[in-house]
Amino acid sequence: MIQNINILIVDDHPMTVNGYINVLSDEKFDGYELNFTKALNCKEAYDLITDTNNTFNMAYLDLSLPPYPEKKITSGIDIGMLLRQHIPDCTIVFLTMHSEAPLIERLIKDINPQGIMCKSDIDIDEFLNAFKIVFSGDTYLSSKIVKSLKDRVFDNYKLDNYDKQILMRLSEGIQTKNIPNYVPLSLSDIEKRKAHMKNMLLQGKGGDDFELIEAIKKIGVL
Repeated sequence: MIQNINILIVDDHPMTVNGYINVLSDEKFDGYELNFTKALNCKEAYDLITDTNNTFNMAYLDLSLPPYPEKKITSGIDIGMLLRQHIPDCTIVFLTMHSEAPLIERLIKDINPQGIMCKSDIDIDEFLNAFKIVFSGDTYLSSKIVKSLKDRVFDNYKLDNYDKQILMRLSEGIQTKNIPNYVPLSLSDIEKRKAHMKNMLLQGKGGDDFELIEAIKKIGVL
């Protein structure tokens, strides 16, 4: 039995919308039929989402959209929040030209989308790959989005490029005594930096290198 997957695409560029549809339509998904609905502005998206006859399994949302002032809907973020209100189980993917960490953090906090793509990261193959990842139930973040979030974490903890290199070498299993062969710092400086990072990341509880790396992985840096 064929299962229908209803996909809403909201973007103010008709050629972009049609491009997304063409990429997905050219791919075969056994047991599924993809049905597409377009919206070119916030009003069209609002009308579609609030129509109780419509049920969307997935939505691709641009961030910059012509607003719908009467309903105070001004962007893709508002459309995402509207979807969470009316169709909470809808899988939401944002497509944007922006990758600033405060914006990405807001999307994750307010909407918790299943995907965020920076448009400059995405070609046809990667767009299709992202769809398959999200469709399978996993989360997809394109490379610039991931980098932005990682850089934000390092900024928050006041870590620099040397700290990044030390953490990377530790994660590769290189012993501290050998890290000066890879990072242009003395062993004493490396030990001091490790102690500083452990104090911040392990809340002053001490811990070994493994615990430090696990703490870094939990915040999405490695």
